[in-house]
Amino acid sequence: MTNSESATRRLRRFDANRSWMRRLLNTTEWVFVAFAMLFLAGYAWPILQPGLAQPWRRVCSLAVTVTYLLFVVEYIARLWSARERRKYFLRHLPDLAIVALPMLRPLRLLRLLVLFRVINRKAADALQGRVPLYVTISAVTLVVCGALAVLDAERGHPHSNIQTFGQAVWWAVVTVTTVGYGDYFPVTTAGRFVAVGLMIGGVALIGVVTASFAAWFIDRVRDGDEAEQAATRQDIHQTRQDLDRIMQRLDTLTSEVSALRDEVRERGG
Repeated sequence: MTNSESATRRLRRFDANRSWMRRLLNTTEWVFVAFAMLFLAGYAWPILQPGLAQPWRRVCSLAVTVTYLLFVVEYIARLWSARERRKYFLRHLPDLAIVALPMLRPLRLLRLLVLFRVINRKAADALQGRVPLYVTISAVTLVVCGALAVLDAERGHPHSNIQTFGQAVWWAVVTVTTVGYGDYFPVTTAGRFVAVGLMIGGVALIGVVTASFAAWFIDRVRDGDEAEQAATRQDIHQTRQDLDRIMQRLDTLTSEVSALRDEVRERGG
């Protein structure tokens, strides 16, 4: 076997392995959604129950760490199996930031973005064409994650007025909808970062809703125009048929009149 043939065979085997990895990742999407739910449970339990026993806190911390590392492995596997790695890397720089930045302890709250990315990607695929349901799931996920993150950052701070999950949810709702009553507000740096993320997410969701409504309205108008145009075409077609019948009848009458005139002339002659 020549070196060229050996290299060609290795290249084919490498491409086959990458194809197999892409199929595996596509078929395990729901598995990563389950890991995302486990991640959320491990993150939320100690926040919602501040007096949780230390052994259970360790279990939750282990669940969060393991599932987060699985998300990191998933990103690496997707990058490795991509047909064009450079293009995939450049197009998914936000994904790289999401899995890389939370490694820094001050930015650990960004781990929730991993959860949102996994759920949002699967919802976008499963609910394609169902914009209201997709927006609802995205909004609920965004509000819950934002409320947990801001409560984790704000609770216990002496100047903070967000000390319960109910207060955090209310703050997240008025923030994501860009209402901003101002009755609750974050005072820590981490909490303000969460607020910025919620505001950006809220604007994005409002943009999706607005664009969807505009598309629906345009489709309705287009459907009405098409129906009117179809009715007009049908009327024109029917009119043409009526004119054809009239012309045929006129031709017949003209022939009959000509025949009668000829007969009268013959009798008169």
